[in-house]
Amino acid sequence: MTTPTDRPRLLQLGRLPPFLEGPLAEGYDLHRLADEADPAAFLARHGASFTGAVTSAGVGLDAPTLAALPALRVVSSMGVGLDRLDLPSLAARGVAVGYTPDVLNDCVADTAMALVLAVARRVVEADRFVRAGRWAAGDGFGLGRRVSGAKLGIVGLGRIGRTIARRAGGFDMAIRYHSRRPVAGVDWPHEPSLAALADWCDFLVVITAGGAETRHLVNAEVLDALGPRGFLVNVARGSVVDEAALVRALAERRIAGAGLDVFEDEPRVPEALFSLDNVVLLPHVASATDETRRAMAQRVLDNLAGFYRDGRLVSAAS
Repeated sequence: MTTPTDRPRLLQLGRLPPFLEGPLAEGYDLHRLADEADPAAFLARHGASFTGAVTSAGVGLDAPTLAALPALRVVSSMGVGLDRLDLPSLAARGVAVGYTPDVLNDCVADTAMALVLAVARRVVEADRFVRAGRWAAGDGFGLGRRVSGAKLGIVGLGRIGRTIARRAGGFDMAIRYHSRRPVAGVDWPHEPSLAALADWCDFLVVITAGGAETRHLVNAEVLDALGPRGFLVNVARGSVVDEAALVRALAERRIAGAGLDVFEDEPRVPEALFSLDNVVLLPHVASATDETRRAMAQRVLDNLAGFYRDGRLVSAAS
């Protein structure tokens, strides 16, 4: 156990769950930047004292903060998204970057399938229908879309994408995927053209990485290919989908519906979506179970412990 005088000094960026903040405060000299009335002034005075930073996928580490941390040696991020971390700049400075893959695969895949079922079978819409007394009043509800045996297209076949594919297999779904190159060791067919995949499938699930390379990958052309009987589910990053084009496609019923856990400018969601019955909206909670968030927190701690012990991260981003 380290003593107060030799504990590494960590800068905390953004909010973290208590079951992570507690162990961090016990094991390190932890300082929350959010507690400072003037964060920039604080970093100008004390930034050189921090050797580590702990953050989350949603917060990341921006360029001004990185520039104010000249002694930074390690960043440990809670989450798998890396688009808010400047990996080239961190690598150029020799800063190790840890993140939390694998431990959230199951819960994100579960959420993807939950959204597929919710939007196809109109679960949320039906709930509102019952609560409004319309069933009791004798109104008819209408029909949904069968999921079992349908065709599922997956955009991105990384760890989570493969887990979603296995879940979909339990529903006897036909599966194809799109990625920049075929994934070795899988039996599902690779589709080089995203538009062609959208044209083929009934449900298009987005689970590719965010960032500049995938910004608006799902655009108006892809949505038109998906068509009026196709559904979009996004559990990746809001930036991957052209949100304005998606709103238009939903409002004009040019696609059948969407299930969205992520948005381009979180936590702001386009108000035009609120009045649409063919979309299910979640507040970025795909990995938000107690079990998974605790496992993610433990990986943050394990990455830090490994780095300060022998320079090795359990899960390195690069």
